[in-house]
Amino acid sequence: MPVNGQSENISRLVTVAGTARERVYGWRRKAATVAVGVLALGMAYGVVFGNNGITVFLHKRQEARSLQQQMQLLQAENDRLRGHVDRLQNDPGAIEHQAREELHYTRAGEVIYTLPVAPNAPATAQPAANP
Repeated sequence: MPVNGQSENISRLVTVAGTARERVYGWRRKAATVAVGVLALGMAYGVVFGNNGITVFLHKRQEARSLQQQMQLLQAENDRLRGHVDRLQNDPGAIEHQAREELHYTRAGEVIYTLPVAPNAPATAQPAANP
């Protein structure tokens, strides 16, 4: 049987061990909380500023809108040019108009007067037909 002094020492050791265990668990709990907080902040930073983050997503969305507008403008120009090609293939009047406009062709008996270009005007001469 343990002597009274030994039981006090054992009781003290058990109390000290229990207190040390609580301190270690408390420290581990605090360290785990800090680690989870740092991990959460790192993940939040990655979600916002990473390669596939929100800022990149918003930039790509704006770029997609810009490209969509460019595509609509090019589609409208394509439709206009397709109509012009169709007129040139099927309408003799359109062919004549194009030849007169670009090549300065005239009919027999017509005279083209070329006026001097104003200093601030573009360098294209406007053909004038004499009736």
